[in-house]
Amino acid sequence: MKMLWGSLRHLLAEANRTHMVWCGAILLIMLILAVLYHSWKNDTEKLRLWRLLCLIPMIVCGVHAYLYVSGALMFLGGFLLMYVISILQLLPVPFAGRDIGYKISAVLTGILSCLCGAYFCISSPNIFNHTRESYTDSFHSLVQDMDRTYVLKEWKEVDFHALEEKYMPLVEQAEKEQNPAKFAETIRMFSSELHDGHVAVDADFDSEKYTTIYDPHDYGFVTVKLDNGDVIAVCTDENVNKLGIEDGTIITKWNGKPVLQAAEEDVPDLGESVKSNADTIAVMNLHLAGGDTVNVSFIDSNGEEKTVTLSDKGGVESVFTAMALFRGLEPPVDMEKLLENNFDTKMLDEKCGYLRVLEEDSDEYSYYAGYLMDDHSKTREMFREKLNRLKAQGMKYLVIDIRNNMGDYDDIAIALCDLLTDQDWYGQGLGIRKDGKYFSTADHGVHGTGEFVDLQVVALTNYDCASAGDGLSLYLSKLPNVTVAGMNDHSGCDQETGGVSVLSDGIVTVYYPTDLVLDEKNEPNIDTKSDRISRNPVEVHIPFDYEAAMKIFRDREDYELNWAIKYLENN
Repeated sequence: MKMLWGSLRHLLAEANRTHMVWCGAILLIMLILAVLYHSWKNDTEKLRLWRLLCLIPMIVCGVHAYLYVSGALMFLGGFLLMYVISILQLLPVPFAGRDIGYKISAVLTGILSCLCGAYFCISSPNIFNHTRESYTDSFHSLVQDMDRTYVLKEWKEVDFHALEEKYMPLVEQAEKEQNPAKFAETIRMFSSELHDGHVAVDADFDSEKYTTIYDPHDYGFVTVKLDNGDVIAVCTDENVNKLGIEDGTIITKWNGKPVLQAAEEDVPDLGESVKSNADTIAVMNLHLAGGDTVNVSFIDSNGEEKTVTLSDKGGVESVFTAMALFRGLEPPVDMEKLLENNFDTKMLDEKCGYLRVLEEDSDEYSYYAGYLMDDHSKTREMFREKLNRLKAQGMKYLVIDIRNNMGDYDDIAIALCDLLTDQDWYGQGLGIRKDGKYFSTADHGVHGTGEFVDLQVVALTNYDCASAGDGLSLYLSKLPNVTVAGMNDHSGCDQETGGVSVLSDGIVTVYYPTDLVLDEKNEPNIDTKSDRISRNPVEVHIPFDYEAAMKIFRDREDYELNWAIKYLENN
C-alpha cells in the first residue's frame, strides 16, 4: 500500500487543480440534490422541481466545455469522465417517487460518480485552451502555463519571461501580418530553446500558401558528417551524379560557407536535448539552409574543389530516405506497421538471438499496475518466455534493439532487466516538484532473478531512442553483461508528458512534460541540463566512417546490427 499511495501522491501532485475543483463542485451539487430529494420526495410540485434541478450538473459541464473545450475538441477525452458524472445524475430521475427503484439507481449513481470522480482527480489533465485568444495573448498564456507547470524549469534553468521578451516581437509581427506560419514558426523556435525531447509543437495552417524556415528542400542528396569531421553526400540521385556529386563525395561549402559552419549557423535549432546529437542532425538538415537554389562546393574526382548551383526539386524523398536508413529502418517508414513488431524475437544466426523493443507498450493492465505498485510480474513473464524460446533455439548471446524506441512505461524496461541480473538496484522514482525542488514519493527498483545473468548482450540505441526507451538504455548500461552501443547517444529525455496548450485558433499546439521521473539522487532521470551534455552516453561508440556510410546509405545494410553480431562473436 505504501507504494500505491506514493504513486497516487505523484499523480495528484501534478493533477490540474482547477478541473479538480470543477469536478468537486459537480459532486457537491449531486450530494445536495440527494439531500433535497429526501426532503421533497413526498411533495409532487417540489419533486417536479427536483427533476429540473438534476440538469444543473450537465449545465455546469456545458459551461466547462465552453471554457475549456470549445475550439479544441481534442481536449474532450480528457474531461469525459467528469461529463459522464453529470449524466449519471439523470439516472435516478425516472425512478423519483419509487422507493426501491430510486434507492437502487441512487446507490449506483453514487458509487459510479465517486469512482469516476476519484480517477478524474488523480488524472486531471494539464491542458490549456487559448484558441479564442490572439497570437500575442495566447503566446503570453503559453509562457504562463509552462512557467507554472513545465516540470524541468529549474533543472534546465529556463527563464520563461526572458524567452517571452525575446520572441514576443516576432509574435507581434506575425499578428500584424496575420501570418499563421510565422506564428507557428516562432512558437517552434521558442519551444526548441528548452532542448527537451518531450517538448513538441504541432501546427495547423495552409502549408501551400505559407512557408517557414522549417520547410524542407530536396537538392538530390543529403549530407552526413563522419567521425573524422568530413561531410559527404549520400542518397544522391542521377541529377547531381551528372554534376559530379556521388555517394561519398566530400562536400566543402554550403552557399559559400564552410559546410560545418553553415550547419551550425544557418540550420534552425531543432530542439535536440543532447548537443552532440544536434550537431549530427544539423548536418543532415542542411537542406533547411537553402531556398529554391543552393550553391554547393565539393571535391570532384580530380581532387579539385568545384561549385555548382542546385535547384530544389520539391518533396522530401531524399531527406526521409536518408533519415530512415541512418536510424536503421527500411524506407518508407510506417511506424504504425512497425510497432506491430514490438517485442519480436528471432535468431540472427545459429548463436545470436534478437529482441526488438520499439515501445514500452502500456495496453495491458499489468503495465499500469507496475507503474502504480512496482509489480511487473506479467511483463517479466512475457520476456522470460521469449528469451527461453531463443535459448531453446541455441542462443548464446543476444542483441536487444532499442533504436527508435518511442517510450511509454519505464516499468517495462525494469521487467526486462530483472531477468538479466542477479542483483537488486534502484530503477526510478516517481516524483513531485515543490518550490523548485524534487522529491520521490514512490521508488521503483530492479529485482534480479539471475535467470539470464550469464547471457552476453549488446543493446543497440540511437538519438531517436527516447523517454522510457532512454530509461531502458540507462538500466541496461548498469548491467555488467550488457554493452550499450550506438553511433550516437540517446535522446536525453525521460520525464512524463501531460502538458498541452492550444494557441490562437488552434494554429499551434504545444506538448511538454509535467510529471517527474527521478533517479536515486532525486534528480531528473536522464534529462540533460542546460549544458546539453548527455548524462547517459553510449558505452561503446560504433564507428561512423566512410565504409560505414556506404554500407548504410548506398548498400542499405543494417550496419549497426551487423557490427553488434561481430562484437558479440569477438567478445
